[in-house]
Amino acid sequence: MVGSTDSKALVKFPVSKLDIGMFVSAIDQQGQVAVANAGQIRNQNSIIKLQKNGIEYVWIDIERSADSCGLKRAISPKPVAKKTKPSREKSQQHAKKLIVEAKDLVKKVLSEVFEGKAIEVAPFEALADNMIESALLDDDALKCVSALRTKDAYLLEHSINVAFLLVTFGKYLKLDKDILRQMAVGGILHDIGKIKVDNKVLHKPGKLTPQEFEHMKLHQVFAIEIMAETKGLSDLSKDICLMHHEKLDGKGYPRGLKGDEIPLHGRMSCIVDIFDALTATRCYKEAMSPAAAFKILLSLTPFHLDETLVYEFIRCVGVYPVGSLVELSDGQIGIVWEAKERDALHPILKCFYSIKHKRYTSVNMVDLLKSDLHIERGVSPSSLDVDPAPFY
Repeated sequence: MVGSTDSKALVKFPVSKLDIGMFVSAIDQQGQVAVANAGQIRNQNSIIKLQKNGIEYVWIDIERSADSCGLKRAISPKPVAKKTKPSREKSQQHAKKLIVEAKDLVKKVLSEVFEGKAIEVAPFEALADNMIESALLDDDALKCVSALRTKDAYLLEHSINVAFLLVTFGKYLKLDKDILRQMAVGGILHDIGKIKVDNKVLHKPGKLTPQEFEHMKLHQVFAIEIMAETKGLSDLSKDICLMHHEKLDGKGYPRGLKGDEIPLHGRMSCIVDIFDALTATRCYKEAMSPAAAFKILLSLTPFHLDETLVYEFIRCVGVYPVGSLVELSDGQIGIVWEAKERDALHPILKCFYSIKHKRYTSVNMVDLLKSDLHIERGVSPSSLDVDPAPFY
C-alpha cells in the first residue's frame, strides 16, 4: 500500500472483502489504529499480508478509494428524487377539476335522496381524501376556486365550501387526517335534509315568515332520517350534519344542545356554516365581504358561537382570505392570490380592474411585501359592476 494520508470519512470494512483500489487508512484493533503505510491497495499481496497478521477489519477512506473498486457506488446513498411542487397554474386547474367533480357528486346524491335512495358513503370519502390532498399540496389554489360563487348553485357550492373550510380549519388546528376526512364528509352532507324542504320556502327571495322558518328548520329532522338510513357514516360526520344549527346557550336546533354537549367539531361546523352563508350570493341577498362576516361571527359569541374558536377561525382564514377581493390604495381591485407564510396585510394580489378609471387593466401581480401600496379595504363582488370570475 502506498500514499499515506489523514482521513475523516471512514467506514469499518472486513479484510476478507477488501479489493484492489480501496484506500486503507487504519487497522481495527479495539478501535482505529493508524498504520504507517496507509494508502490504496495495489495488489493481492497487501490483502494477504493483513490476513496473515490476524487483522480482521480495517478502516477504509471511501473518498480516496479508486472508482474502479465500486466502493463509492455501494456505500453512497442512492439519490432520492424530490417531489417537485406543481405550479400554481397546475394546482388551480386541479382545484377546478376537483370542485366540478364534487358538484357532480353532490348533485347526483341530492337527486338520489330525493328519489328515496340511500346514500353511499365511499364516494364521499374518496372526494374528501382528494380535497385533503389538494389542501395539503396548495390550499391557496383551492381557496381561490372555492371563492367563486354562483347564485343558482348555492346548495351545491355551500356544501362543498363548508367541507373545504372544515378541512382548512381542522388542518390549522392540527387535527388528525382521519378526523379531517370525517369532517369533510359531514360538511358535504350537512345540508342534505334541504332536498325535502318545499322549494318555495327554500328559494324564497325574501325574509321567511315564522311558519316558513319552522318549515325550513325541518331540514334537520329530515337529515336525522336520512342519516339513520346511511350505512358506514361515522358519528363525527353525523355530528357535523346535525349540529351546525345548535347554539351554546341551548336555543339551537334540532336537539337544543347546550355548552359542552356540542363537541369541538360541532362548534367548528356552526362557525363555518354561518361564515360561508354570509359570504355567498343568495336569491334574496348579495354576498358579504369576509371582514363584514367576521364582525357578525364575533357578535354571535359567546351565546351562539364559541368565542375562542371564532378568533382561531379568523386567524386561520385570514383578515383578507385567499380568493377574496380587495381594493388597493391606488384604486386597483385584486384577488388575494397567495398568503401562505405571509402576514395578513401583505399577500400577493392578482389585480385586474381600476375603480379610479372604471375599466379593466392588464392583469398584474402585486407583492405587498415589495410594494408601497397597501390594502384599503375588502370588497364584495356585488359592490363592483364587473365580474371577477374570469380572473380566478
